[in-house]
Amino acid sequence: MSAPYFYEPQINLGATSFTCSEETSKHCVQVLRMQGGDAIQITNGMGGVFEATIVEAHKKNTTVQIIKEHAVASASQKIILGISILKNAVRLEWLFEKATEMGVHTIVPLLCERTIHERFKSDRMNNIIQSAMIQSQQAWLPYLSEPIPYKEFIHQYNATDKYIAHCEPTVKTSIKDLPQSKELMIAIGPEGDFTMQEIEMAMQAQFQPIGLGPTRLRTETAGLFALSVLKTF
Repeated sequence: MSAPYFYEPQINLGATSFTCSEETSKHCVQVLRMQGGDAIQITNGMGGVFEATIVEAHKKNTTVQIIKEHAVASASQKIILGISILKNAVRLEWLFEKATEMGVHTIVPLLCERTIHERFKSDRMNNIIQSAMIQSQQAWLPYLSEPIPYKEFIHQYNATDKYIAHCEPTVKTSIKDLPQSKELMIAIGPEGDFTMQEIEMAMQAQFQPIGLGPTRLRTETAGLFALSVLKTF
């Protein structure tokens, strides 16, 4: 059984010892009942992975000795997911969790013309992404943007291949017919879909319109389905 895995953004390659955050310390001592001499793994979310041994177990500031470290290369494929915020925050949380597990590079919450939402809780969403990274034992933490207007996403973000998925009966390429890409971004609209004006705006910015199949998908389903098809390993 592998050692428990934790996220500590402040630890750097070359460190020989480290004092864990209160959150990690509490989980080690009060949840896992770990003691001095027990082994843990730590990532800084920037490619660094550290094998460590607990020196002093304390619920607020557990100290560890770094035994071994290595740097994990970033994924060879970069996917930027721009997706409309949802009124149902639980469904959006689920999407962020699963997208992280699948290795998404960047998530950009979008404010589209038909977006209906309440307050976006950035701290909670970041915590969900961090937990998903830990659960899937990855070494790179996806970047979560603050919500931005759709127009800003279209013009500020860039990639080799750019796609917009929509349900309008226009000429589109099936997602299953797209070639593999090492750098891509995809825009997913709200439950009411993108407006024709938004679709045309994306096409003017060199986005290719694509279809996700014959059925109409919920926003979070569309996002996860698109990632599952476009992701390469």
